[in-house]
Amino acid sequence: MKPPRTFFQRLRSYYAMFTAGFGGFLIALAALEQEGMPRVWIGYLFMFATIVLYALIGVISRTSNVLEYYVAGRRVPAMFNGMATAADWISAASFISLAGGLYLHGFDGLAYIMGWTGGYCLVALLIAPYLRKFAQYTIPDFLAERYGGADHPDAGSLGAKTVRVLAVIATIIVSFTYVVAQIYAVGLIASRFTGVDFSVGIFLGLASILVCSFLGGMRAITWTQVAQYIIILVAFLIPAIWLSAKHTDNPIPQVAYGKLLPKLSAREHVLQEDPKEAEVRAVFRQRAADYERRLASLPSSWETGRIEAQRKLDSVKTRNASLLDIRNAERELVAYPKNADEAERMWTEAREQNLQRAEPITPHATPYPGDPETSDIKRNNFLALVFCLMLGTAALPHILMRSYTTPSVHDTRVSVLWTLFFILLIYLTIPALAVLVKYDIYNALVGTSYDHLPNWVSYWANVDKLNPLFSINDINHDGVVQLAEITIDADVLVLATPEIAGLPYVISGLVAAGGLAAALSTADGLLLAISNALSHDVYYKLVDRSASTQKRVTISKLLLLAVAFIAAYAASTKPGDILSLVGAAFSLAGSTLFPALVLGVFWKRANHQGAIAGMIAGFVVCVYYMLHTNPILGGGAASQWFHIAPISAGIFGVPAGLLTIIVVSLLTPAPGPQTGALVDYIRAPEQQ
Repeated sequence: MKPPRTFFQRLRSYYAMFTAGFGGFLIALAALEQEGMPRVWIGYLFMFATIVLYALIGVISRTSNVLEYYVAGRRVPAMFNGMATAADWISAASFISLAGGLYLHGFDGLAYIMGWTGGYCLVALLIAPYLRKFAQYTIPDFLAERYGGADHPDAGSLGAKTVRVLAVIATIIVSFTYVVAQIYAVGLIASRFTGVDFSVGIFLGLASILVCSFLGGMRAITWTQVAQYIIILVAFLIPAIWLSAKHTDNPIPQVAYGKLLPKLSAREHVLQEDPKEAEVRAVFRQRAADYERRLASLPSSWETGRIEAQRKLDSVKTRNASLLDIRNAERELVAYPKNADEAERMWTEAREQNLQRAEPITPHATPYPGDPETSDIKRNNFLALVFCLMLGTAALPHILMRSYTTPSVHDTRVSVLWTLFFILLIYLTIPALAVLVKYDIYNALVGTSYDHLPNWVSYWANVDKLNPLFSINDINHDGVVQLAEITIDADVLVLATPEIAGLPYVISGLVAAGGLAAALSTADGLLLAISNALSHDVYYKLVDRSASTQKRVTISKLLLLAVAFIAAYAASTKPGDILSLVGAAFSLAGSTLFPALVLGVFWKRANHQGAIAGMIAGFVVCVYYMLHTNPILGGGAASQWFHIAPISAGIFGVPAGLLTIIVVSLLTPAPGPQTGALVDYIRAPEQQ
């Protein structure tokens, strides 16, 4: 008699069938495209099919069991947990924005790849195995038990409760900031590939997020994320392989793009010396100077401009101009600043944008380009960003939660190894894709006549007309595209890559499905981290210790629903680009949670007074720096310390948190013997 298959073998068979079925779906859509199926229907089919698939997995995996809902029953095999964690990790920032960031900033963009990858090494070495040995449900659970709870097992001390509340607040702030970026990406993808309004796209994507996480919690999310990782991998690799074969005759982009870098550098040099490029940049410098003059003569310049805009509208109306001219004059008047303060803000922003576009080409492969002072500032910001992303990664609640889902500590360590492997399959491709797309645009688009622009230009220029993701305008009126006339948003590059490369539209739909999978997988994990922190750590641990398991899961589901809609509303306001939002989340996580987590594992003397003071100090320093240096939040570059950008605020918050915990712990009584025993237990090797 044949022995029954193990859980791992069954999973392997299921996902092998899923991969084969997805491949068949791609082939069928490609055949339908050849037969003339409209593009919009291909987009609809990709969106509909993938969302229905995730919903189906969510329905099949529904549960009301606390262990299954919070930690997937602690039975996820290491390899599949690695795939799920990789999908949880490869967010919209990684899939959509990272290659775009490298395209725009060259070498400086590698800080994200180095920081995020290095952060996973810290997770494996410093935190994940010890959380699994602790074997509870959430990050606040561990911090509360470590800082006072172990010494007061019955009711819990006031210090432990305070630590728990602070950890919950940090979890909510960090995860909410991060999830808004994911939902923003969902709206971007849905609006591009279905034609619906951006805000409507956000709420359509939200429905698919909720079906996965609402019904089955961590259990449903885990099995959905494994499927999502497969889609993410296929979607990211196919365009990169195609472009690599097209430009280098080598289908392995991670290897081939090195041969393309010297050619790209040579092309950059040619464009830098092109007099037409210099002409366009001179126009931008002139525009910046005009805004500077207006700013210098406020408020009179605002009043003069308002009168002129009104006079222009009156003039076109009185001379019976065309309806188009009248509408344009009306739009100019409506868009004109309402008062002098608004004019100052808008004109300052416009001046900076024009100055930025007037700058010479940044060599892609040159680290920290510029004069010695500028180069030093760029280097310091590069290292600061790597530092913040590494420590932020090691403290993200939705990532650390996955440490609880494996059968053992050993499986957790192996799971992190698999996670790194699956992440690197994408992360080693991202720099290659940025170079391949840049080379393609610099050679195929730059120098093209405006009468013969490729179709993808008009597609992407019309995605968001109020805040264009892609624009191209004939600044010097020579009828030929110059590089300086192209504006491309980092969030659009990967989604547009198949069309830039000349691939069939079915691949564009595939990439959109991959981007959607990346955003949804991370959003699922983040929303669950928030709702679990509220339902388990606040409601169950602090409000009603007698709550039944059914009630706890129900409360978690309701809270998840509420948080999801609040996050969707916040994303609909378009608060900033994806990488900026994500960067803020990492600095906050590193500053608030990392010191308490690491010292909680490796320093027995750390106590609850130190943890409370350290978490508050790290958070306050980080937020203070962001508020005073980020223009979006009302700050300015003049307030920067050592010229460090606001995205790297954690470079000040983390040391503040660490030092505060150490100093306050040394000045206050040591924790009790039970806390020491807990630290010994989680650090002791697992008994096989």
